[in-house]
Amino acid sequence: DVLPLAVCYSATKRCGGKPILGIVMGAIMLSANLTNAYDAAQGLATPETLSLFGVSIELVGFQGGIIIALMMGHVTAKLDQFFDKKIPDAVKLLVSPLLTVLLSTLLLFTIVGPVRRTLSSWITTGLIWTTENLGVLGYMLFAGVQQIIVITGLHHIFGAIEAQLIADTGTNFLNPLMSVALMGQGGAVLGYLLLHWNNVRDREICIPSFLSTLFGISEPAIFGVNLCHKFPLIAGCLASAVSGAYVYLTHLTALGFGTTALPGLAIANPANNGYVNYIVAHLIALGPGILFTVLIGRFSKSEKEKKAQEKKLKEIPAVKAEPNVVYSPVKGKAAFITECSDPVFNQKRMGDGMVFMPEEGLIVSPVNGPVLMVFPTKHALGIRTEEGTELLIHMGRNTVSLEGRPFELYVGEGDTVKAGQKIARMDLKAIEAEGLSTETPVVITSMQPVTVQNTGTVNWGDSLMTITQKD
Repeated sequence: DVLPLAVCYSATKRCGGKPILGIVMGAIMLSANLTNAYDAAQGLATPETLSLFGVSIELVGFQGGIIIALMMGHVTAKLDQFFDKKIPDAVKLLVSPLLTVLLSTLLLFTIVGPVRRTLSSWITTGLIWTTENLGVLGYMLFAGVQQIIVITGLHHIFGAIEAQLIADTGTNFLNPLMSVALMGQGGAVLGYLLLHWNNVRDREICIPSFLSTLFGISEPAIFGVNLCHKFPLIAGCLASAVSGAYVYLTHLTALGFGTTALPGLAIANPANNGYVNYIVAHLIALGPGILFTVLIGRFSKSEKEKKAQEKKLKEIPAVKAEPNVVYSPVKGKAAFITECSDPVFNQKRMGDGMVFMPEEGLIVSPVNGPVLMVFPTKHALGIRTEEGTELLIHMGRNTVSLEGRPFELYVGEGDTVKAGQKIARMDLKAIEAEGLSTETPVVITSMQPVTVQNTGTVNWGDSLMTITQKD
């Protein structure tokens, strides 16, 4: 479970701290020298306890602690910035990172860790109380929010409660609820897939994410699809709540814990047609998960905007690419590269070409050929034509500072693209809101001269310039 490390790294970088410090803090959270959080919560291991200034500190890891990782990324970045300003340059390189990690670690184990465990206990106790006292509503509430609890990383104590239930009663009513909660999110992934079946990238993400839920792993579905787009997460929770009611009405329980979805069938309690009810409960979570996602998606503002963009894509004329011809990657205004506001481009330091002021955020390939390079910040990519010419598409000026937030790429390094094929999208409003220009240069980085044939207003796929081949 390395997700907290990745989240801490990203959060530190996003908040303006040194990314390497985020990696260090993430590694500390998951250190093998700490007792595994799941084992500690289930009573399978006893964590070591230290006393610091009279305060007892349990050395427990932070597996699954996504929210904690986000918090620590923010704390690490702010401490890094503070010490960089206060510490003299002569010793800054050594002292600033040391103090940042030391203080962040101290806060992690003295404040964040205890608060997290307290919240976990309160939330879990509250949910158990609802299932024991509110009947069907309690079951629906538990199933509906259980995967939200997983996102926060406050779910470790569930295992200990399940073990106690089996010891006291011989059965475990929480396991089926957690299993249908997971399957509701799987249904939401399928619903999102139906809405975007024609999008190859979405298919590549959704299909393996759904398959993972069949074997009890919800993280790819939640973090790869549902949480990113928000409405599938809500739809999955609603579907889980519906299935939770069925679990209550059929008295479905389990004889063990620790496994869900398809493998969970092995520990389902056969009493009261338990195997059949287990399958039906999961189908109930799956079906409404698909249905609710499709219905909510139809009325979602973000989905309407996405569909509108896809409709615009259909307006792009088919391009029959000719050798050494570069076609318009945008819809907007085209001008000579010397009119670009960036001196790196207008002085042709990187090569000749053209500059564009997009009216729409969609970017299509200007040529046929393989994608040579994609910047990690998504703001630029390089393509080599079939004739061997290399060109660069740079979306916006100084947009590297935005760390990829307003950009979406539909291709990766090594992909072969066709002229007119959708390759990227940039959020023009988000870029402008940061006070940056959306001008998009396209330059021939292999330093070959070009003949510009078309300036002014252009549409996607219009013929723009011809490249002079080297002898």
